[in-house]
Amino acid sequence: MVNWYALIGATLVPSIVGFIWYNKKVFGQSWMTLSGLTEEKLKETNMAKIMIFSLILSFLLAFILQNIVIHQFGIYSLLANEPGMKDPNSPLSEWLKGFMNQYGGNFRTFKHGAFHGTLTGIFLVMPILVINALFDRKSMKLTFINVGYWTVTLAIMGAIICHIW
Repeated sequence: MVNWYALIGATLVPSIVGFIWYNKKVFGQSWMTLSGLTEEKLKETNMAKIMIFSLILSFLLAFILQNIVIHQFGIYSLLANEPGMKDPNSPLSEWLKGFMNQYGGNFRTFKHGAFHGTLTGIFLVMPILVINALFDRKSMKLTFINVGYWTVTLAIMGAIICHIW
C-alpha cells in the first residue's frame, strides 16, 4: 500500500516550497530579520549538511503523513496483529482484499490530501510552533511565517501522497 514514488515526491516538497517561501522577495527578508540572521551568518553554515538532514527528516514526515491523509491506512493498523493478517490466503486477508477493492479508492484525491495536510498544519504544527515561540520569546510574526510555510508544505505533501495511487 505504500507508494514509494509519492513519498519521494513529497519528500522534495519542503525544499521546493522553502526555496520559494523563504526567498527574499516573499518572506525571506522578514524571516532573516526576525530570526536575527545575516547574509554572513548564512554563508558560515554547511548547507550540504543542512540539506541532507532536511531531506531525511522530510522523508520521515512524508512517511507518517500518509497515515493522516490516506484513511485506508487505518484498517491496516486496526488489523495488524489479527491472526491470518500475514497469510495472503487467510479468510481475513481475502476479506481485506475485497474491502480494499470496494473502498480502497475512497477519499484518494489531490483535494482530499491537501485538505488533511492543511488540517495537520493548523491543528498539529501551529500549536507546537506557537508554544515553542511563547517560551522562546520569539516574534509571533516569525512564528506565523514558519506556520504558514509548514501548512502550505503539508498541504502539498498531503495532496501528492493521497492523490498518487
